[in-house]
Amino acid sequence: MFAFQNTQLQLISLGSIKLKILKFCYFIVVMVLLGCGGDKGNDKSTESQMTTEKDSNENMVETTKTILCFGDSITAGYGLDDSSDAYPAILQQKIDSLNLNYTVINSGLSGETSSGGRSRIDWVLRQNVDIFLLELGANDGLRGIPLTETRSNLQSIIETVKKKYSDAEIILAGMELPPNMGQDYTSEFRSVFADLAKENNVTFIPFILKDVGGIKELNQQDGIHPTVEGHKIVANTVWESLRPMLN
Repeated sequence: MFAFQNTQLQLISLGSIKLKILKFCYFIVVMVLLGCGGDKGNDKSTESQMTTEKDSNENMVETTKTILCFGDSITAGYGLDDSSDAYPAILQQKIDSLNLNYTVINSGLSGETSSGGRSRIDWVLRQNVDIFLLELGANDGLRGIPLTETRSNLQSIIETVKKKYSDAEIILAGMELPPNMGQDYTSEFRSVFADLAKENNVTFIPFILKDVGGIKELNQQDGIHPTVEGHKIVANTVWESLRPMLN
């Protein structure tokens, strides 16, 4: 009798233990499932955050506007040890200090003539342009190229920009020649830029080297290309026309 009872008690105990083990297993399974579900939730949250950041970055890229400085050695920063000392880079510094979303691109090429600029303008305009600064013609004058040719080339460049980017703002930078080129030629040369600006209704800078040209200490040894300090003044001259265009 006692043996039977003991056996029965043992069976009950074993059953109870098995039940507890079974419950514990169920508990483990539930915890694992909850854990997996939590990870999926975190994955979805992380994925959503990454998507939001990606969209935000894409919107930032899309809203960044471009200022293209298209010119010769003045724009290129000829003779400077660091291209960051040229006036386009200084313009970028001014823009960044105001937290404006614009990127300045230096597309200056030393020795460039208006004819050379006309030849490469289509290639340069492959990138989006919101503001276009045209600084060409000085090398034409120094080489005595017929002014009718210079005028035609500059006009073609302006028309190409307008055709490709009809909403783009255009700034035309004028240039002066030294007096040894002859009074008639230098006077007519000056009027080419003024006339083009008026005819095309674009913003005009009469002389991009204002307060720099002819001043020895602001020019390099060649007496033509601005020093670092000279480029700062050039940047200020351009900034007077550029700043009102920036949103």
